[in-house]
Amino acid sequence: MSLTDAEKALLDALDASPMLDQVEAWSAINSGTRNLAGLAEQADALAAAFGALPGEIELVEPAPVTAISSDGQEVALDHGKHLVLRVRPGANRRVILTGHMDTVFPEDHPFQDQKWLDDETLNGPGVADMKGGLSIILAAAKALETTPEASALGYDVLINSDEETGSLSSSALIAELAQGKLAALTFEPAALPDGTLAHERGGTGNYSITITGKSAHAGRNPHEGRNALLAAADLALRLEAMAHDEMTVNPAKIEGGAANNVVPDHAVLRFNIRPKSTQAMESFDADLDGVLREVEAAREVSIHRHGGVTRPPKPVDEPAQKLFDLVKECGALLGQEIGWKSTGGVCDGNNIAACGVPVVDTMGVRGGAIHSPDEFLIVPSLEERAKLAALVLHRIATGAKF
Repeated sequence: MSLTDAEKALLDALDASPMLDQVEAWSAINSGTRNLAGLAEQADALAAAFGALPGEIELVEPAPVTAISSDGQEVALDHGKHLVLRVRPGANRRVILTGHMDTVFPEDHPFQDQKWLDDETLNGPGVADMKGGLSIILAAAKALETTPEASALGYDVLINSDEETGSLSSSALIAELAQGKLAALTFEPAALPDGTLAHERGGTGNYSITITGKSAHAGRNPHEGRNALLAAADLALRLEAMAHDEMTVNPAKIEGGAANNVVPDHAVLRFNIRPKSTQAMESFDADLDGVLREVEAAREVSIHRHGGVTRPPKPVDEPAQKLFDLVKECGALLGQEIGWKSTGGVCDGNNIAACGVPVVDTMGVRGGAIHSPDEFLIVPSLEERAKLAALVLHRIATGAKF
């Protein structure tokens, strides 16, 4: 199989010249998830850039999100706005393209600048995860729009502001935009620097358990107290025992306590789970309430749970595998060898797959060391992956089935 004349014209129309400048400019904006001013600046820059595409751009308010503070109070978490671009919403064939504008590096993190490691490798915050990916979405969509076949395909672009903290304020928006879509492409960096895609993914959930006991003097009447720290420790051991081959459980932090001569009446236990299957996820959530009640009864404390699964496991069913095969086929036509591997990491692809939409969620750049000051982008992959995405979109527009 070879490229058609229409596909050759598509690839010839792809303009990679602005991509590196875009990545460098966007990386220079600190857009850590909690830096609302930086996220607003980043959203405006993206809106200006994506305004080159047809359709309507909207900056969507984040959904309300709460967390548990160290003293056990439920507090609001602020998030930035999410960018949505809708192109040909009335088209019969429609896809969703997703990325995120936030990074893991807060405003006060020492990693703020870029430097060249060699002629083809750029080190900088978010260059791979995933401001490079955002540039790929834009270049691929602009190339598609030069073709007559583009009129057959509608697409929504979602760039959220909270992916790095679980997409809690955008999960409902992701689900809304995924409805009715044939397929989804998410532009997280490749799973490996050679371009390998992430295949099946496990899920993840974060919980905060608030425990309220009863204080007492540790010397005079300790028996009248109800030690919340001991209850938290008891619970942590029980949680560890709930792990199995299909799910890890990681009790991560206990907060609370008082002076050494006071029986502590308050504690917060925070833990993470990583289910490999939907069944493991659902079984744990059902069993957790029973374990909490057991600790309440044994320790004579009261317990409140907060949180849950934020990213369901992402199996790869037959339609999803066909989308992977389409990406592999397009890669071969471009001289790119595309493989895939299962991974324990999570992303918005988990949420999209849970809506029943086939998704390939590592269509972004080749690079590595993400979430660290060593993060790097392999610069030639900007053009490589933009051509790959453009060709996949063109084939979907012209009737590819999966």
